[in-house]
Amino acid sequence: MNLAIIGCGLIGQKRARALGAARLVACCDTVREKAQTLAAQYSARALTDWREAVRLPDVDAVLIATTHDWLAPIAAAAASEGKHVLVEKPGARRAAELDDVFEASRRTGALVRVGFNHRYHPAVRKARQIFESGALGKMMFIRARYGHGGRLGYDREWRAQPEISGGGEAIDQGLHLIDLARWFLGEFSMVKGHIGTYFWEMPVEDNAFFLLTNPLGQTASLHASWTEWKNMFSFEIYGGSGKLDIAGLGGSYGVERLTWYRMLPEMGPPLSTVWEYPAADDSWDAEFREFSEDIRLGRAPNPGLVDAQAALGIVETVYREFGR
Repeated sequence: MNLAIIGCGLIGQKRARALGAARLVACCDTVREKAQTLAAQYSARALTDWREAVRLPDVDAVLIATTHDWLAPIAAAAASEGKHVLVEKPGARRAAELDDVFEASRRTGALVRVGFNHRYHPAVRKARQIFESGALGKMMFIRARYGHGGRLGYDREWRAQPEISGGGEAIDQGLHLIDLARWFLGEFSMVKGHIGTYFWEMPVEDNAFFLLTNPLGQTASLHASWTEWKNMFSFEIYGGSGKLDIAGLGGSYGVERLTWYRMLPEMGPPLSTVWEYPAADDSWDAEFREFSEDIRLGRAPNPGLVDAQAALGIVETVYREFGR
């Protein structure tokens, strides 16, 4: 499979390192030096016009890692050319921006996967395996927190410009939490939330809080923060027979770890089993393998456009309450 990467920043570089046996034939970025630097590592062509990249006849699939304002337009154009697409989350600034991508995908048969790579972290994959076994019993609720502290000048970067990003922390790390919560609890029928800008001087939120409830009354309490001065990730899944506690993502977020607490018939302290994953983050590799299998099998990607629109719809519900 021959691929083009559009957007050669940090995420584009991570994607390039996770291509396995696929061949990178084109690297595109509006900053020519970025495209040239990445292309030189893979003997690929360096381009600055994404329209040229999506029309290349020898390209089978396109990976899109641009700022949020260009994700959907480039994905729609690539799908219109019959190219399969892996587009970074959030996929768009608003759910409606993905309508053109849907239409192009239906018309040409191009498959579109949205890059919610957190589903592919090893601790999350193991938690999903336990969850699907039914060992947690009846699901009750999810409690999750995710955040980092930013850096000097963070309030002047593109994520702080709503016309480019579409929003702040809710659409950034918050969208990962929403996607994971939907993966375990399904669709949410009740959405409540709060956004606030507490520290950074920017027109977007630096903290987002969500309280999401599905038709069964199972609830996800989520908090995403750009003022988490010590980077952290915590995702807890509670059932009637036990709890799964995912902590850390590696690197500055701490060693990735899953703890399974199993309740005993007599209650009291639960039995616990701990898995640690000190190796480098392989979620990008695992996700690309799934994308490759989507194409080989002709199957609908999961997560795909439906998941991105649902997650964005939740963020938009809260944004509307605050006039965003």
